[in-house]
Amino acid sequence: MNAQLLEHGGAEQRHESPAGSSGVGAYARGYVARLRGGELGAVPALVGLVVITAFFAIVHQGFLSAYNLEALVIQAAPIIVMAMGLVFVLLLGEIDLSAGTTGGLCSAITAILILRHGVAWWIAAVAGLAVGMLVGFGTGWLRARIGIPSFVITLATFLAFQGVTLIIVGGQGSVTLPAGSPLIGLENSFLPLWLGWTLLAVFVIGYAALKLADARTARRAGLPGTPYAVIAVKVAVVAALGAAFTFEMGVNRNVTTNAFFTNKAQGMPWVVVLLVVLFAVWHLVLSRTRYGRHVYAVGGNEEASRRAGVVVSRIRISVFVICSGMAAVSGVVAASLLQSVQSNAGAGNTLLLAVGAAVIGGTSLFGGRGRVIDAVLGGLVVAVIINGMSDLIQGANSAGYEWVVTGAVLLLAAGFDAVVRRARR
Repeated sequence: MNAQLLEHGGAEQRHESPAGSSGVGAYARGYVARLRGGELGAVPALVGLVVITAFFAIVHQGFLSAYNLEALVIQAAPIIVMAMGLVFVLLLGEIDLSAGTTGGLCSAITAILILRHGVAWWIAAVAGLAVGMLVGFGTGWLRARIGIPSFVITLATFLAFQGVTLIIVGGQGSVTLPAGSPLIGLENSFLPLWLGWTLLAVFVIGYAALKLADARTARRAGLPGTPYAVIAVKVAVVAALGAAFTFEMGVNRNVTTNAFFTNKAQGMPWVVVLLVVLFAVWHLVLSRTRYGRHVYAVGGNEEASRRAGVVVSRIRISVFVICSGMAAVSGVVAASLLQSVQSNAGAGNTLLLAVGAAVIGGTSLFGGRGRVIDAVLGGLVVAVIINGMSDLIQGANSAGYEWVVTGAVLLLAAGFDAVVRRARR
């Protein structure tokens, strides 16, 4: 009984063919049946990303250039990192309104420790991460043990952390990270070309190994696994997309190169490696661990999970710890890309974009449905819209139109989520 409940709670992470056959035809029919039943997953985000990218590629000749692709990834990185953490909170039907200001506070603490106290950069970064996780523990404890709604708790900390960051940074308005610090290298330093291709090969091989292991495990259990032909197609697509991106990143993107300045901007940015590592870790946590099954189970039915023996309060606290920890990482990434920390760090639209990324990617606001890949796809959609609109619309009101379009996309995604949820009842 307990095992059945937990398996049901983790159903969102599995996409196997229906019982009866493991052939390609049966798999295709099962996939279509799931789509008709409302289990769309990341399909809307993928379709939207392709359509939006194609549109901007047509109206802007250089939209898919190596230089602009790098800018897109850099723009999306802080949003994607924060959205990964928010996926865990949203899976339980909770919300963290202070994720943005938590990231700003943690980045400010990291910068102050480096500049004013001479702390080594990695110790300062760990300290910022620890502060973020401590904030998440406090939020989760107040929600799970005291019963205060997460909306109220995080609204209070959203306001408070803005003031704390302002006090820490001081009257100068910003803190500039020291030149040459490894924290700045996420944007302006690149992997050697051979290392970029090597990491791509490792990722593709690992992806193929996981898919094959899933199929073999299912067959050993007497269940229809994903057909090997389908796995081959998926691996080929991942490999092709990764190879295209790695090839583009091998192009010299330094537009200021001349006879006197020949420095190259060539290779994959380190921030891409960070995103891949974080995605792999959290994807495995949600899809292949007992903890991940418990998160899905609690998000799907809290009372049933409690009766099945899941310690719901611990799960609830843990997701806030993960969310705030990832917010801290996001804040440090943003500081690295800006090479400074502003007194209003994380207080603008950071949180809204991250929540929007998770929802646009396919994570439900009502809990129980979502994956880490949703944060990646949604973050890319948001970044593509902002980047493309900045070139498409010029003038004093260009930023306003960008936010109108981004808000409309988020509203459409949230409305779509509500309709799908109602259809699946």
